[in-house]
Amino acid sequence: MADQAPAASPDPEAPLDSEASGEGTRFPPRGESVITGINRIGLWSLYMKEVRRFLKVQTQTIWAPAVTTLLFLVIFTVALGREGRMVLGVPFASFVAPGLIVMGMMQNAFANSSFSLLSGKIQGTIIDLLMPPLSPGELMTGIVAAAVTRAVMVGCTVAAAMLLWPGVHLGVEHWWAVIWFGLMGSIMLSVMGLATSIWSEKFDHNAAITNFVIAPLSLLSGTFYVIDNLHGVFQGISRANPFFYVISGFRYGFLGESDIGEGSGPIAQAAIGLGVLNLAMAYVVYHVLKSGWKLKD
Repeated sequence: MADQAPAASPDPEAPLDSEASGEGTRFPPRGESVITGINRIGLWSLYMKEVRRFLKVQTQTIWAPAVTTLLFLVIFTVALGREGRMVLGVPFASFVAPGLIVMGMMQNAFANSSFSLLSGKIQGTIIDLLMPPLSPGELMTGIVAAAVTRAVMVGCTVAAAMLLWPGVHLGVEHWWAVIWFGLMGSIMLSVMGLATSIWSEKFDHNAAITNFVIAPLSLLSGTFYVIDNLHGVFQGISRANPFFYVISGFRYGFLGESDIGEGSGPIAQAAIGLGVLNLAMAYVVYHVLKSGWKLKD
């Protein structure tokens, strides 16, 4: 027995062969993906992580926007809606309410998605989002879906708060328009927020986009007026603002009237146009996210 050769130790670098080892399982070669298709568990985990993040501070993320938007309604109704002023055949309060609801939805969708990656870059925890086995599409979908969830919660809360104000009627004429334009506006700002989060290197950059891009586009989108009252040049500028179509289309769902154009044709064109715009924006942001620009440098 002393002259028996010792057994060769297995090579740790060699893949495990099920036939040679007698086992019924085999590890995939190094570098080969184990998860095929959509990583549903990872996507759901990211989505729930983002949702729980803003729900932990729901006083700031859900209830505060409702109070702020209600203050807008009170101030502009008192200032511009006195003496029974009618706009598009309804009292001024009912005219301005849908626009304020969807404006709050869009602004909070942007705020949520623009914070996700930026906070990780500043705090040094960006690796927690980049290391898990999530594709760029899954990472983008989880962040955008959570931002849309926050937008919907804010919209429902704002609508409930507005019902407390006398003179506001929120009867729905076209549910498809309320749902479609609400989602398109939320997705559009979610994607814009994600692009801002990728580009920004500090919170000042994020605040600059919020103050100098998002706020002007929101306030100058026909939320408090119809563009027919504007000069022709400013009407053209308003029609180049995608926020205008979101707000007017969302308002059409409640009132059955809008200042996009007469009939349902212009509304349908606006709905299709917003869908195409969101697809184009998502395509660009997806490829930027996939490249790792300002994330993996």
